[in-house]
Amino acid sequence: MPQTGDEAPDFTLPRDGGGELALSALRPSKVVLYFYPKDDTSGCTKEALGFTEAADEFAAAGAVVVGVSKDTAAKHDKFIAKHELKVALVSDAESDVCERYGVWAEKSMYGKKYFGIERSTFLIDADGRIARIWHKVKVPGHVEEVLEATRALPQSAT
Repeated sequence: MPQTGDEAPDFTLPRDGGGELALSALRPSKVVLYFYPKDDTSGCTKEALGFTEAADEFAAAGAVVVGVSKDTAAKHDKFIAKHELKVALVSDAESDVCERYGVWAEKSMYGKKYFGIERSTFLIDADGRIARIWHKVKVPGHVEEVLEATRALPQSAT
């Protein structure tokens, strides 16, 4: 599981709107990489809407916001259209990236255990290093906290 200060594990995944998104191609932008369980569920929708509402502020802070779930790119397209989202969404259908970031975890609901995505956010600096990690995210207030941390990060040192 990556730690603060580690180089963020690179990936290339299918994205909304077609094509692929490579994490390394976003440099030297800062990246807010947030993992969420499922498109169009209440908590995930609130989180995506929060990042969308703050999209211009993240851009002004030099950051790109990218959401990751196991949903297909086609499902992401519907989610974006339905809620007019302004964040990039990528599909980790095989859970490879989720596992590399340590967010594929055992969960429990109504006494049943299952594996799923633990809502988590990684703030990646302009040089591709993990600057901050939030695990087991609670949606209320989270976007504001991430934005504040993003603004505090310097631009690329290189």
